[in-house]
Amino acid sequence: MVTTPSKPISLDEFLALPETKPASEYIDGKIIQKPMPQGEHSTIQGELIIVLNGALKSQKIARAFPELRCTFGGRSIVPDVAVYAWDRIPRQDNGRIANAFKIEPDWTIEILSPDQRHSRVTKNILHCLNHGTQLGWLIDPQEQSVFVYFQGQQPAFFEDAKDILPVPDFAKAFELTIGELFGWLLE
Repeated sequence: MVTTPSKPISLDEFLALPETKPASEYIDGKIIQKPMPQGEHSTIQGELIIVLNGALKSQKIARAFPELRCTFGGRSIVPDVAVYAWDRIPRQDNGRIANAFKIEPDWTIEILSPDQRHSRVTKNILHCLNHGTQLGWLIDPQEQSVFVYFQGQQPAFFEDAKDILPVPDFAKAFELTIGELFGWLLE
């Protein structure tokens, strides 16, 4: 849902507004509320966070965050999963994780909801890539497929159960096939 304020709103004004559920994003001066996640979306997101952090967080390689507000490049977006390499996780002076993430994720993952437009989600992934993100996944549960977006390259499409999904170089300790990804929906 797009909310167009009666007068233009700045990014700072948007960030001062109360959070919404589901989250709203600030894109090109517009406030766009994300759709409420449903069963397939929630299942994939939850399992993905668990397996990513299981493979990467324990070794202090990277950390996956669900529904994290990322504000950079004039936008404030909330990827379904934002993965940050360990040494790029914003931190407070005392070493604790920061509340505000004002840098792009290293890896952005979006999961299409039934009423969500492919083009809107793709624009967010491309925005991330244009600002330094290494890789983007767009998971489509309906089609049981994944588009993978690389920095400076043509996207790739994966739909065969045996396909191993590409990951950023820092995440080579993590491997996932299309079959495993969509198998979570059968558990």
